Amino acid sequence: MSPTAPPSAPVACAREYVLATRRGDPTEPFRTALAALDESRLAALARGPATAFWLNVYNAAVQDDLQRNPDIFEDQRRLFGERRLTVAGHDLSLDDVEHGILRGSKSKYGLGYLPRVRFDDFQRRHRLSDADPRIHFALNCAAASCPPIAAYTADGVDDELDRSTASFLASDCEYDDRGRLAVSRLFLYHRGDFGGRSGIYAFLREHGVLENGERPRVTYQPYDWSRKLGYFADSESGSDAAETAHAEDPEP
Repeated sequence: MSPTAPPSAPVACAREYVLATRRGDPTEPFRTALAALDESRLAALARGPATAFWLNVYNAAVQDDLQRNPDIFEDQRRLFGERRLTVAGHDLSLDDVEHGILRGSKSKYGLGYLPRVRFDDFQRRHRLSDADPRIHFALNCAAASCPPIAAYTADGVDDELDRSTASFLASDCEYDDRGRLAVSRLFLYHRGDFGGRSGIYAFLREHGVLENGERPRVTYQPYDWSRKLGYFADSESGSDAAETAHAEDPEP
């Protein structure tokens, strides 16, 4: 598929935007296509495809913004708070996408327990009810401790999120010499999204880190906020598979 001819289907367009940033292809056609989307097509997306769409939009926009202007990484408020992205005619910031839509209007502060105070009608219409905690192992803000980027598909996003989560946990969870389980600080930053401390244990059991009945003391690893641009997943996490899938998704 030519990088100058974005797919018309929303998820396919956003997915190809991710892959364009990976390949170093021109990205302006994708930004233009996203800006011109008919909002009714977004509203028609079921939760899974909507999750795939917004994950792809976020990850692609971060890579695109930093490829255009690497220095913006040093100004976190501007990077995440400035509305530089247009979707369906509506200007959005990265925070709007992550916290306003993907996390269902939750604050970026308060460890996942506080609501987002300011959000507009567009975010209200498209926000997802109840944050899927697996998104935290799919979103990449270009910090070194972020998970790798995969390109998510409309019909495969649930399995793809499971693979991304399993891959991240396998590489990031480890026991220390005192038998404590060190996990990513993402669990602390978004503890409320996981359902609190008991929810974290349940999540770790669900994804194979803990056996049933295991409840070790959990500690949180330091988060490396240094810049790491261009960190893409391999084929096992779905990214390469998405790159070779040129058919448009079965979506509105």
